[in-house]
Amino acid sequence: MNIFIMVLVAIFMAGFYMLSAPSQRMMHQETTYAIEHADMRSVAECAAAAHNATIHGVKFEDICVEQNQIESRFVCLNTNLTVAKCEIVRNKKPAYSFIVTAAAPIPADKYNDMMEIMEQHFADAGTFGIYQDKLIIAGGTATKRAVPAGIISEMELTDGQLVYMTQYEIPDTETEFAAAAAVNVNCPAGTAKVYRFGRWQCIGYNTKTDCGGDMIWDSDLLECVADESRRPLCASQQTAVLVDSVWECINPFPEKQCPDNMIARLNYNTLEWECVTDPNKTTDTKKCAHITDGAIYGKPGATLRVPQTSSCTDCEQMITDPDTCTSVCVPNPAKINDPQCYPGRAAECSGPSRGFYFGFPNQKYAANVDAVAKTAVPIDAAHSQNRRFNCMDCGDGTVNQEKSLPPYITVCK
Repeated sequence: MNIFIMVLVAIFMAGFYMLSAPSQRMMHQETTYAIEHADMRSVAECAAAAHNATIHGVKFEDICVEQNQIESRFVCLNTNLTVAKCEIVRNKKPAYSFIVTAAAPIPADKYNDMMEIMEQHFADAGTFGIYQDKLIIAGGTATKRAVPAGIISEMELTDGQLVYMTQYEIPDTETEFAAAAAVNVNCPAGTAKVYRFGRWQCIGYNTKTDCGGDMIWDSDLLECVADESRRPLCASQQTAVLVDSVWECINPFPEKQCPDNMIARLNYNTLEWECVTDPNKTTDTKKCAHITDGAIYGKPGATLRVPQTSSCTDCEQMITDPDTCTSVCVPNPAKINDPQCYPGRAAECSGPSRGFYFGFPNQKYAANVDAVAKTAVPIDAAHSQNRRFNCMDCGDGTVNQEKSLPPYITVCK
């Protein structure tokens, strides 16, 4: 009987040892760690795959995206680090462009496990890690990456999220030139054929950097003129004239006698002296001997025909002050049906939610237009500054009748 009891005790002790041995417990613990490690790694790999798909312009459709609440966005910032549209507006790009991918927050006790995975498999990513206190803590790097406040607010980031952030450059928009439908233009010598405002025009060469000798560039006349500061002091009976763009003191011919109120002056083309009216003995009639048609700012006055070399567009007319001979360009409402000034049908830009406005370039230009003198002219991103007539579509809204003055100004409520 005692032997039987001793055998049972031996069998029980052997079973207890086998069940509670360290090798048996190690198998269960190692399996649990491997499962948790695999789950954490799958979250990181899914976020990286979704981020790379966004970079390449494709959509990553996998069940892991929905399970881990992974989202990728294009986020752009201005120079003051505020959120802006990721597009080129009037040839100006956003200061910073990012692709940001974020996953659902992970538990705080899993931070170390995730950091171990990041260090093992994503050490070269740089900006891929756990978001915590406005920083991205990346594995395998000694530095922490700061996240701009604009991205934090746009993505609504919270501590514990797995964040992948990559900066990119918005490509330049290719410029497309439309073929000229107008007939060919033969330009005279000294001018160049240029396609402007939808038609061919003959434009004088820009000689701003070619003013040689004693000449200087005149920004109003848009040409080289004599530099009066270099005019020499000539002896009695001599006159300072420009010969081959250089001042020279010329003696009049002794036999050249001019009547009263006239003086001898050298003809620059023939280099011969001739009698002309003495400007010191004539009264000023305030008639414009030369119209400054290159300027677009000044005091409005009489209406003149716009010359071909004017700086006015096809949608404007020139106004000239007869006293100062200064001209300005103002909108011409009669050209609203001109396809060069408005490409669509003018009748379609009407109703409670649509209206015309002119693309004023700046407030200084608008100050010369009497029609908008008592109305505030908006110059902002919503209104083009193209010096043409445009149609403002308020969409579901309506036009603010108090602040609008078609076809010059249209403001949405």
